[in-house]
Amino acid sequence: MPRTVMIAGNWKMNGLSADLGFFDTIAPVARASAAEVLVCPPATLLAAAAGRCSGEAILIGGQDCHAEKSGAHTGDISAPMLRDAGASHVIVGHSERRIDHAESDADVRAKAEAVLAAGLIPIVCVGETRQEREAGQAEDVVRQQLSGSLPGVSQNSELVIAYEPVWAIGTGLTASVSDVASMHAFIRSALPEPLTTRILYGGSVKPDNAAALLSLADVDGALIGGASLKASDFTSIIEAAGR
Repeated sequence: MPRTVMIAGNWKMNGLSADLGFFDTIAPVARASAAEVLVCPPATLLAAAAGRCSGEAILIGGQDCHAEKSGAHTGDISAPMLRDAGASHVIVGHSERRIDHAESDADVRAKAEAVLAAGLIPIVCVGETRQEREAGQAEDVVRQQLSGSLPGVSQNSELVIAYEPVWAIGTGLTASVSDVASMHAFIRSALPEPLTTRILYGGSVKPDNAAALLSLADVDGALIGGASLKASDFTSIIEAAGR
């Protein structure tokens, strides 16, 4: 069966209640698209966004979670809490979490397992730095991240992978189409369930490059940062995924 394209927006640390009108703007385009549309707002807006999108073709996700269900973890949010707020997916292992919070592959795996245990779908991020790519280590780095970050094979049925070359996140740089095609093919070959697992590309995806990236055989969608904050850009990318 063909894999459903996913267009996911990661708002990161952006967004206030005044920005919730974004969802009203993108809703008609999401309804008309064959793609699955997901937006991951900050935790402060998650419940309000989920309520706003009730009955619409827009899924709401979390940007991170703690590996534990509950406990003395001040400031953290658990996967069950995200589900309770209306989330269907949770991003784990984003490079900004791996770098800013020193998250290891083991940490990411524990979070992915917690997401699955809560009945949600994890989006597990992997990707190399520019130095690692220039040293010819990109595939080795990504292989190690996949090996250490993915939950057990039996739990992988709905898991999503997001390949985000670290050097192309928020920099305006984008990996070449051939580089993306090659890495996505490599990732698929390394997955325990290669035919059904969706692999998203993230790294300065914009309206002007989305169609070329989404046309690649092993690219099943996009995880979008900056361009997901502007409704016109995000809807253009959704429209580019109409396949």
